[in-house]
Amino acid sequence: MNTVDLLLHPVRLRVVHTMTGGRTLTTAQLCDLLPDVSKATVYRHVGLLADAGVLEVEGEQRVRGAVERRYRLNRTRSVIDADTAASVSLDDHRRAFAVAMAALLAEFNAYLDRDHADPTADLAGYRQHALWLSQDELMEMIVEMRSVIVSRMGNTPSPERTRHLISPILFPAEEGPPGPADKQG
Repeated sequence: MNTVDLLLHPVRLRVVHTMTGGRTLTTAQLCDLLPDVSKATVYRHVGLLADAGVLEVEGEQRVRGAVERRYRLNRTRSVIDADTAASVSLDDHRRAFAVAMAALLAEFNAYLDRDHADPTADLAGYRQHALWLSQDELMEMIVEMRSVIVSRMGNTPSPERTRHLISPILFPAEEGPPGPADKQG
């Protein structure tokens, strides 16, 4: 299974999200962190991700006669790079967006289902803003946003940190002005 097909599944995408930040987790711990997903489903998808090298075995120990593995995320295998994204079809982009939205919706519902969920106190946000941007302004904004996000991606779990999901979604909502090749003169 190629990386695009592997990662374009809501449960596998949620496993990847859960493993970020240098975490090492057992499948049982993943099941606890994804309580809305059946254990059999988590185990099946962890197996697929491990077979593909997206998850790597960090260590093993015997627990009640069975071998329990601790996994870590292989960052190089857990992303769809720009070259791959540029080569997929429009239908693949539709599918990728639908999977990302399904995973995001499942994550948000799991958050709301927790005891003491408080979106206001937790500063949960899901706003949309329409911006008028030139191509240069768009590129500048993307660079700035990437800088802010990437500077925090190396943060590791600690008692004072809570794992948050941030899902920047950006696309032109209307057609832009004609490009230089489109202008007639």
